[in-house]
Amino acid sequence: MGNLAISLKRFLGNKNTVTIIGVLAGIVVIYVGYNYRVKKAINPVHVPYAQVEIPGNTLIVDDMINMIKVSKNMVDTNDNLIDTKQGVIGQYSRYDTTIPEGSLFYKSQLMREAELPNSMLKGIPKGYTLFSLAVTLHSTYGNSIMPKDYIDLYIKYNTEDGLIKFGKFIEKIEVLAVKDSAGQHVFSSANQGTPSELLFAVEDDMYQLLEKSKYIRQAGIEIIPVPRNQEFIDGDTGTLITSSEVEAFINAFAVDVRQDVGTTQDED
Repeated sequence: MGNLAISLKRFLGNKNTVTIIGVLAGIVVIYVGYNYRVKKAINPVHVPYAQVEIPGNTLIVDDMINMIKVSKNMVDTNDNLIDTKQGVIGQYSRYDTTIPEGSLFYKSQLMREAELPNSMLKGIPKGYTLFSLAVTLHSTYGNSIMPKDYIDLYIKYNTEDGLIKFGKFIEKIEVLAVKDSAGQHVFSSANQGTPSELLFAVEDDMYQLLEKSKYIRQAGIEIIPVPRNQEFIDGDTGTLITSSEVEAFINAFAVDVRQDVGTTQDED
């Protein structure tokens, strides 16, 4: 037993032996590590794919989706790829794209309903019309006016005797969307652009007044949005025209088109 211990000690004390053992241990570590990384990379995972062609501006539901196995490495190295059904169902395909049958789903292909260009039209009640007010970064108080905020509209214009009129015109309007010059939502997760227009819905008579004001060049009319505080928002009053003087001034420059409601024209 003593001779065996002495022989083993001499064997391990040999520099060449130590070197060989170290090299072998290194090879084992590399082999095990490499196989672990390869197995982890190629280990298949399930991701959703389109089992039918999905046109643009379409709500994606469960029946349109199936699951397929792909390499886990493919998921880990592509931040744009969606790897769960929950990340797809309830989203809309972008209005400017079609998702082919058999395609995987990518974040750049999908939009939330609120991000669709026509999303605010769906909730506008009868008797109301969507209006677009041109704005700038400055007139929105450094991009401080956001969707669901309430604003008043002030008006500034020139009188015939060279004076400037300024005051509140319409109060308590809910902002539906804020968009940039490319028509993209300013406050979406993918975009933090410069505001170019505020979108809101007002009753038809208010809409006509606002549209008329755009074309009265000689008066130099400017419509100015002013944000309101929460105490005002919580009040009982709705959207109101607050100046009959301004209303009369705008109408003095325009004549409404006569609407032939409910009439038909006889054929010759």
